[in-house]
Amino acid sequence: MALHRKDFFGLRDLTADDIRYILSTAETMKYILNQKNKKAPHLQGKSVIILFYEQSARAKLSYELAAQHLSANVVDMTNSAHSMERESLQDMGQLVDQMGADFIILRHPMAGAARLLAECVEASVINAGDGYNENPGQSLLDLLTIKERKGSFEGLKVAIIGDLLHSRVSKSNIWGLTKLGAEVCVSGPPTLLLPGIEKFGVQVHYDVREAVNQADVILTTRMRMEAQDKTFLPSLDEYKRFFRIDHNLLRYAKEDAIVMHPGPIQRGIEISDGVIDSPQCIINDQIANSVAVRMAMFYICLLYTSPSPRD
Repeated sequence: MALHRKDFFGLRDLTADDIRYILSTAETMKYILNQKNKKAPHLQGKSVIILFYEQSARAKLSYELAAQHLSANVVDMTNSAHSMERESLQDMGQLVDQMGADFIILRHPMAGAARLLAECVEASVINAGDGYNENPGQSLLDLLTIKERKGSFEGLKVAIIGDLLHSRVSKSNIWGLTKLGAEVCVSGPPTLLLPGIEKFGVQVHYDVREAVNQADVILTTRMRMEAQDKTFLPSLDEYKRFFRIDHNLLRYAKEDAIVMHPGPIQRGIEISDGVIDSPQCIINDQIANSVAVRMAMFYICLLYTSPSPRD
C-alpha cells in the first residue's frame, strides 16, 4: 500500500496501516544508511527549505542529513526566520514557494502552523513540531525503535510519564500507539496532564507506580521551561521525588522493559544517571533511527502525484 500525501502534519491524521507503511519505509532507508555510499537519488533536483522558528539542533540536523542523503539541495533559513518575525508565516512561505522550494520543514510555536502554511504554498510542508500540538518525526522514530525492540505493538503496555500538557511528541505517540494496538497509561503531576486526556484512549494514573506496573515500554517527557513555572510545579525536586525514572521505580515494570526519552535529557531530573547508563535506556537507538524516519517522510511526500506548475 502506497501512502500518498502532499504534506505531513501529524499522526492524528494517519491510519494504523499508514503508520506501518511509514515504519516499513524507514526500515528500507536504514538499509541505505548502512551502506558505504549513503546517497540515494530520490530527491535529486529538489529543494528543501529548513524553517525553524524554534531552536532544535537535533531535529534540524536529522532533517538536513535526511534530505542530503536523498540528494536534495538544502537551505537552512532558520536565522532568516528569526530576523523576519514581523513577516507573516504565509508571506514567508509564499516567498520560498515562489523561489521554487519543493519541501518546507517547519517548526513553529503556534499549533496548526504547518496546516496554515500548507494552505498557501505548493511545496510539501512537513511539520517538525507545532506549538503543543504534534511532533510526528520524533514520534515515528520512537515507534520504529519500539518495533525493533519489541516486534509488535499488539498487547504492549506503554507508560508515558511527565509533562503531557506541553509535550507535543507525547500527543503524537498516544495517537500512534493506540492506533497500533498498544495499551497506553499516562502519569505526571496533575497540573501537567492535558485536561480530558482520557478521551485519547489512555488510562490516567496519579500514582506513577501504577502506570509503570508491568510496563513493556516507559516513555518520559522533557521538562520544558514552561513546566518549571511554579504555577504548574512547586519545584523540580518535587518532580524528581515522585516522577523521575530510577531503578526503584523500574522494579514495578517488566524485567525487559525499555526506557526512552525524546532528548535533550536533563540527567537526574527526568531519568536517574543509573538508568540512563543502563542497557534498559535506549536513547541512542532512538537517535540512530532519526535520520531514516525523516528520509521516509520525505519519500512519502514525494509519492504524491498531483500535477504542479513546476513539474
